[in-house]
Amino acid sequence: MSMAKACIDVQCPIQFVVDLLGNKWSILLLRELFEGDRRTHELLAALPGVSTKTLTQRLRELEAHGLVERRVYAEVPPRVEYSLTPKGQQLQPVMAALHQVGSQWLAQDPCLCVLNTPP
Repeated sequence: MSMAKACIDVQCPIQFVVDLLGNKWSILLLRELFEGDRRTHELLAALPGVSTKTLTQRLRELEAHGLVERRVYAEVPPRVEYSLTPKGQQLQPVMAALHQVGSQWLAQDPCLCVLNTPP
């Protein structure tokens, strides 16, 4: 069996990651969470244009895939924080590469970004 035929028989790892992260809000949410734990209102403020519904959907998808952890604190009113899991942290080199290529293509000096430093 040729190598190309074998790839048809199994799920393509690249397609799996692209399907998971293939929308701008997921990528931008991850960028924000690389800065540290965030509450919902902080994510909404950092991502102009995202609706509360879309934000919640993307966070739940990332949580379902084990990339994001949701912590609810028993306070009044309840406090919810989101953070990257160790699995989510594995995306750091991918995100750093996107940042580097984007900076090159924009022909600008790289901005200060937590993604430029190894975990």
